[in-house]
Amino acid sequence: MSTTGAHGLSALSDLRVVELGVWVAAPSAAALLADWGADVIKVESPTGDPMRNVFGSLGIGGDLPNPAFALDNRGKRSVVLDLREADGRLRLEELLDTADVFVSNLRPDALDKLDLGAEATVARHPRLVYCSISGYGLEGEDRNRPTYDIGAFWARSGLSSQMADENGNPLNARGGIGDHITGLAALSGILGAVLEQRHTGVGRVVEVSLLRTGAYVLGWDLGLQMMLGKVSPAESRHHNQSPLMNPYRASDGKWFFLTGLEADRHIGAVATALCRPDLLEDNRFANASAIRRNRTEFIALLDGIIAQRPLSEWAERFERAGVWWAPAQTPAEVVEDPQLLANDGFVEVEGGAVRSVNGPVTFSGVTRRATVGVPELGADSDEVLAELADRTRRPGD
Repeated sequence: MSTTGAHGLSALSDLRVVELGVWVAAPSAAALLADWGADVIKVESPTGDPMRNVFGSLGIGGDLPNPAFALDNRGKRSVVLDLREADGRLRLEELLDTADVFVSNLRPDALDKLDLGAEATVARHPRLVYCSISGYGLEGEDRNRPTYDIGAFWARSGLSSQMADENGNPLNARGGIGDHITGLAALSGILGAVLEQRHTGVGRVVEVSLLRTGAYVLGWDLGLQMMLGKVSPAESRHHNQSPLMNPYRASDGKWFFLTGLEADRHIGAVATALCRPDLLEDNRFANASAIRRNRTEFIALLDGIIAQRPLSEWAERFERAGVWWAPAQTPAEVVEDPQLLANDGFVEVEGGAVRSVNGPVTFSGVTRRATVGVPELGADSDEVLAELADRTRRPGD
């Protein structure tokens, strides 16, 4: 990994972002802006973002390294302000006077109590891009309902039920996935509003919610529901309507996916790799429609063949035959994946003993160097407040 050259985008080098965020969604959007060159100031309460002690909250142990917090908070500056006190509120207003963007995922009622609601804040700071990230949106009776992404993004959007197992048990998703997708949505909205801000000199409110983002992710299924009045329920792998888009297990217990969406196009290569050219002559599997009708039988047939050899052998056969496939990797395998390593999938953190996951975007001409680590709670309070004093001090004072 190179450590020389330009770091970040010059267009973002003068972008100041004030984040009043906790847990994941807002911090993740702000962290990507910091990665790309923005000056991100993370405002925290005297006790800090609760994500700093997530393992303690789960009863695991508060002294463990916290890579989850590092991913979403590296490269920022931390300022402690007690917003329950008048002085803390005044300092935040001074920060917002200097900011281009304000992003928060505190609940709307909590922001309203601090006089930091969207409309009121933009009225005081008309140039400010104000990004609200909430569970359920700024309108409606559930605007203040507390939630994490498992509730609003996964459960209420319909995603968990559409990804249920064969017994109908809803998916219990891994932590942070919905938050990170929502953070990406917020990031795109922020940058769109910043483009307009630089053109007009005027800011606006950017609103993103976990619920709407989850509904967008499930947009194909929800579109079918609205247009046709129904949608196919979740299916087990044994009854998958697309058997060539399905997971299979090799003799060594390792799973992989066939990824041949166009069955007519891909069945020949699969038959060659399996050394079963007779499948192409079997009327039950003659084309995509036949495979779909006889999918349970076809999947059982593939299961029996694939279970005879280890994944390493299937990998060689698939590559020779041109089969579209992918291994179902474990996290231990992913962090050593040579393709991710070749494409800067991970980044070194200054002073850190381990790597961190990189953001999903690479910019040409921007050389990735070791990124600044996670700030200690309040580590930059004096520096940032001194900058405010310099900005407000008039010549001759």
